[in-house]
Amino acid sequence: MKINVETTVTAPIAEVWHAYTTPADIMQWNAASDDWHTTAASVDLREGGEFSSRMEARDGSFGFDFAGTYTKIVPHQLIEYAFGDRTAQVAFTDSPEGVNVSVTFDAETTHSVEQQRDGWQAILNNFKRHVEAEV
Repeated sequence: MKINVETTVTAPIAEVWHAYTTPADIMQWNAASDDWHTTAASVDLREGGEFSSRMEARDGSFGFDFAGTYTKIVPHQLIEYAFGDRTAQVAFTDSPEGVNVSVTFDAETTHSVEQQRDGWQAILNNFKRHVEAEV
């Protein structure tokens, strides 16, 4: 099953792309709630390149690495990647309202579809706030 989340960011496409693909920016926006944060991020933005984000609870009680391999990159338009046995696609579409960022990913079986959608949407909402605060 595929799950989709999206937002429209009021900023130029180059800035939206940069914030989505730069480790220093990723560490600022990549969390679903205020009690989590990303403590490290790496990006090798090319097909076959790897990425990783270390996500941790702020109280130190839990953490995990979200990592994978880029399978397709079309600058300022598309990022596709595999993580474990799952895949995701991030599409960037310029519009008069801003840049629509649409993330479609394979669901997993541990959490409900609603929990997964809500978590990924919360991260995408943080991304939007981060980029728009920088403009």
